[in-house]
Amino acid sequence: MRKMFFLCLLVPVIGMSQGNVVSTFRVFPKTDKLLEFEKGLASHAQKYHTGDWKWRVFYVETGPDAGGFHITEGPLSWDQFDKRGDLGTEHTLDWAKNVSPHTSERGTTGYSVYNTELSNVAITDYSNKIIITHMFIKPGMIMGATDLVRKLKKVWVAGNESVAVYNVSFSGEPQIVTVTRLKNGLKELSPGFRKPMAELFDEVHGAGAWNYYLADYAKAIESRWIEMLSLRADLSSK
Repeated sequence: MRKMFFLCLLVPVIGMSQGNVVSTFRVFPKTDKLLEFEKGLASHAQKYHTGDWKWRVFYVETGPDAGGFHITEGPLSWDQFDKRGDLGTEHTLDWAKNVSPHTSERGTTGYSVYNTELSNVAITDYSNKIIITHMFIKPGMIMGATDLVRKLKKVWVAGNESVAVYNVSFSGEPQIVTVTRLKNGLKELSPGFRKPMAELFDEVHGAGAWNYYLADYAKAIESRWIEMLSLRADLSSK
């Protein structure tokens, strides 16, 4: 399983988008090998993932993947991913020797496409603390789900939230992912930092709009889960 997971990182994908594709993968260290894993991961990222292929490494603080590490490359174009080619024997051996032995069998990999229309923050306007919401869409309801996020965007703007929106592409169940970038850190989650979502939604869209939104949400979204992540700059590319 671990071997196949790593090989997924080397598979070229053909596409047409320009500079809005992010490659992501998650890896989970063995509980008794965390220090060895972090040392190997940092060395690998800083030696082999530079330039366009820099890694941003996040620690997953909460949710079903808590304890894992979320790693991103990009944004790049599909064409750049397609032409990347083999990463080389030295790169592969370094991962196999210094990182892979310290990981569990668990892991995921995929691609996400940044949605300019639905986002209200630039793709590379990053923050060190983020909240990721995964929304899994019911069959035939992609337009309905997109319209829900379009309405949310107006509320994010009114509440001065920075949210990047991605469509998960060719990577499992259809989902829309929102990434709330906490520019002011975790204090943005404190009561009173901004108005409650329901109140702000009604202010933007009219009295009672939040209840209609919830009804439409139930029709379009199969399930969702939310997680908190923190950037590990010490493990990321330099």
